[in-house]
Parts: sequence; structure tokens; C-alpha cells
Amino acid sequence: MTLDTYLLYLGAVAVFFATPPDTSQLLIISNSVRHGLKRSFATIVGDLTANCIQMSAAAFGLAAIIATSADAFQWIKWFGVAYLAWIGLQLILSTNKPDAIHSHGVATRLVLFRQGFITSMANPFAVVFFAALFPQFIDATQPVAPQLVVLGSTYLLIDGLLLVIWGWLGVRAAGLITGSAFGLVNKICGSLMIGAALLLAGKDFEPQKQ
Repeated sequence: MTLDTYLLYLGAVAVFFATPPDTSQLLIISNSVRHGLKRSFATIVGDLTANCIQMSAAAFGLAAIIATSADAFQWIKWFGVAYLAWIGLQLILSTNKPDAIHSHGVATRLVLFRQGFITSMANPFAVVFFAALFPQFIDATQPVAPQLVVLGSTYLLIDGLLLVIWGWLGVRAAGLITGSAFGLVNKICGSLMIGAALLLAGKDFEPQKQ
């Protein structure tokens, strides 16, 4: 992979992230407001762990299974829709103050990790996205594995940094919020999560013909 190719890849990833907050970013904002950025790092780790699995699936050709099987795709898709809607409903019905899910920090971090992991993992478009993205920037005349490591690590670094920034912005916003305003923030984030679930539900999918 040449430097020009790598810079082009950085540009493509930058364009991809130059959008309004997605479900993972909304989740880290909400968790940072409710639990603080330090504790919400577990959500970021969960999200990036799911991305690693999705990248590995794309690299090993498992994306072809999803891309050609409408049944497999729909199962993953509707699980994602249900989970996002469930998180959104929890936020809408939550109390007005930042809360801890459990009284013990370790358990709370495990729950936050699970939220980040499942929210990212439940998006069936991610594996197909990585499978379509990476080959565009791989030099077939060079060893593929090191190139995949570079492309994947770069994506994870950018994604993780942006999640930290969104979480920090959430914490900064929380410093300006008092009393019942927390309830409004929860309801807004919850409504956006449910909206994201509806958008995912409305996405059409046509399996590739053999």
C-alpha cells in the first residue's frame, strides 16, 4: 500500500464519519451524560470490540454469507431494531438524574460494555460495509494481512477518538444541565435511538444473485 493510497483511505473514512451522530455515538453521549466519561469508556471498548469482530468476519469472507442470505440478514437486522428501540425506551422512561445501573462499578461497566458491543454488533450493514471498503485500498501484489491490519487499526483509532470526543461533549453538556433537564436529555437521546431503530427497520436489502 502506497502513502497516496493510505491518504485516500483516510479521506474516505473522514467522509464516512462526517455525518450526524450514529447510534453508537448517541449511546456514548447518553452514557457519558448519565454516568460520566471515565465509566463510559466501557461503552467505547464494547463498540470497538464489535468492530474488530465485524472486520474479521469481512476479512474471512463471512460478509458473503450475509450479503447473499436474506434470512440471515433479516434476523440480525430485526434484532438490532429491537435492541436499539429497547435502549431508547429505557432512556425515555429513566429518572431525571444521572443514575448507576448497579451499585458496584465493575458490574456497571460490564453493562455499559454490553450496550456498546450489542449496539454496534447488531448492525448487519457493518460487515458488508467493511467488506466493500477495504478491498478498494488493498494492493493485491503485496501481502494482504498487514494491509488489513493497517486499514482496520486506522479505522478503529479514528472511530475510538471520535467516540471519546462525543462523550466529552456529552460530559460538558451535562455540566450545564441541572435538575429535571436531565430527564429531557434522556428523552431526546431515547427518541433519537428509537428513530435510528426505525431507520434501520426501513432499510431495504436485496441479496446478491449467484
